[in-house]
Amino acid sequence: MALSGGDSTLAQQDREEEIISSNNNNGFLDQSEPNTSLSSFINSRLNSSTPRSRQSSPANSPRPGPSRFSVADRSRDSQNDSSFHGFNLFGCLWDQKKQKSRQRAKRKVGRMWYGKKRVKGLVILICVLGVFLLVDWIMLFRLQNHGLHPNARSSRNSASVSPRLLQKGWKKFGKGKSAHKGIYGRMLALAAHALAEGQNKPEPKDLWLEPFIPASSWKPCADQHNWEPNEGKNGYILVTANGGMNQQRVAVCNAVVLARLLNATLVVPKFLYSSVWKDVSQFSDIYQEEHFINYLSPDIRIVEELPKELQSLDLESIGSIVTDEDIRKEAKPSFYLKNVLPILLKNGVVHFLGFGNRLAFDPIPFQLQRLRCRCNFHALQFAPKIQETGALLLQRLRQHEGHPGGPLDHYLVGSYAEAFKRQNQSHPKKASRYLALHLRYEIDMVAHSLCEFGGGEEERKELEAYREIHFPALTLLKKTTKLPSPQELRSEGLCPLTPEESILMLAALGFNRKTRIFVAGSQIYGGRSRLIALTNLYPKLVTKENLLSTTELEPFANFSSQLAALDYIGCAAADAFAMTDSGSQLSSLVSGFRIYYGGGKMATIRPNKRRLASIFTKNSTIEWRIFEQRVRKAVRQTKHVQTRPKGRSVYRYPRCKECMCRTE
Repeated sequence: MALSGGDSTLAQQDREEEIISSNNNNGFLDQSEPNTSLSSFINSRLNSSTPRSRQSSPANSPRPGPSRFSVADRSRDSQNDSSFHGFNLFGCLWDQKKQKSRQRAKRKVGRMWYGKKRVKGLVILICVLGVFLLVDWIMLFRLQNHGLHPNARSSRNSASVSPRLLQKGWKKFGKGKSAHKGIYGRMLALAAHALAEGQNKPEPKDLWLEPFIPASSWKPCADQHNWEPNEGKNGYILVTANGGMNQQRVAVCNAVVLARLLNATLVVPKFLYSSVWKDVSQFSDIYQEEHFINYLSPDIRIVEELPKELQSLDLESIGSIVTDEDIRKEAKPSFYLKNVLPILLKNGVVHFLGFGNRLAFDPIPFQLQRLRCRCNFHALQFAPKIQETGALLLQRLRQHEGHPGGPLDHYLVGSYAEAFKRQNQSHPKKASRYLALHLRYEIDMVAHSLCEFGGGEEERKELEAYREIHFPALTLLKKTTKLPSPQELRSEGLCPLTPEESILMLAALGFNRKTRIFVAGSQIYGGRSRLIALTNLYPKLVTKENLLSTTELEPFANFSSQLAALDYIGCAAADAFAMTDSGSQLSSLVSGFRIYYGGGKMATIRPNKRRLASIFTKNSTIEWRIFEQRVRKAVRQTKHVQTRPKGRSVYRYPRCKECMCRTE
């Protein structure tokens, strides 16, 4: 039966009173329950799917309010008694009107009370939800910047955080700066999670150690020699070495050996200006020239410059200039005796222009090989200004605390090591350990590798343009020869590790978030934004630019080779050293020095890039635990005491009878 307008209004009022009573009995923001927590209230609200109007029990059912039937009954009673109250009919009607007015007033008050109650409840609910959202935002922010909370160590808690959530949290760190994570966003998020969970776990026992017993049996002995000095009477050798500091160093050592082989006098080498390195530094700017001449005097004769009568010769016109194009890589000593010695005897001078890796490691006479080691490990010491700043760098890497030093420190920074040691004797604290990481990821290396690194078409165009300017021969080779594809190069381990791959390797090996990491070669392709992924996972990551002030670095500004010497010092003296490209000259020279002077105590991480490449290709699906296991196995297999393989560099593998003597 349809309700009239007035009946509809009354029914609506009845339902409102029923809802009010129902809500009161359900404890909706019940003020009589002071011990009810906000969190339990939120959970009860979020977890309940039952409408509030159905949650009350029959015992607590709301009392029915006044109905339209009760009003009608009273009206009929009044009409039946009209004979008795006829004279007061209008009074009765007035009483009914007053009663209805009182009822409406009560209902209005009820509605006002309920409205206030509801507004108050909504305000409290909004506040509670606001607090809940604030806490949730804080937890997400901590995840983005520091991983999970340090106490979140249980597998149950870790399982509740999905990789999707971690990736979502990874995207917004760095105050608006996005990390260049390329294809490794998922893996970097998992690494952040693992580092946050494991920051209180002990690191693997062998992480900072070499296999000491077999390594310590090798002792430096390249300083020993048993021949008469070379008179250098066959003429003069000029060398203009190309490349960066490390390539130039190799060229100098080869020139020393060649001078002994040809019985020639060596003029202090000069360094060729490079459009890549853009450095005008010469020998005396990087090395101690006097020490170099005097130390090698029992082996060869060295002078600072050509005699005046030879300086005026047009060496090109008389055929005394020999370039790298004239000599094949790693040419044997017999090549020089056959082709170069006649020119030297005829003209009295030969100028080697370039002279990179142009002398073989095998076969070569024992004493010549030892001379090569003697030059590299003993004769070439850095200039005083580099040693002084290098000693300051080491002091700050070791956090201003005393360090026992040793032969390697003395070789790298000379007397400045003792000076800083004396300054720190008043603070006899245990020195802090640090890991050095050489990121060989400068644009020249990236472009020359012919690899791709996830930057798409923009990256390909940029690297191709760089190759056309700086590596025209390589560009021509690409056009005329079918070369391996970037995918094939990567699968063969011929691509340098990216910064993201390097940091994932360190995290998988077990270095925790507290590890102090010194990054060499920080002028990486893609700019400093590429370091964001590293600093997010390892907050104690530093470079020489962080540790040294602008004033302290000013003498080295625009001298890339001198800056490289500071990186060399920081890497060589580290407690552990991680290389990312085994073909890098700096990594090879540093790892060799750590073997030669380290006494079997200086760990070096040499990644097997072919093995790592097969692991990284599964970055979108592999679980972190499996990733850890496979990376540790791949790196551990390279961490053994190895004697120099035939034909390999004595600078990188000095464990051979020419450079080191075995005590067993």
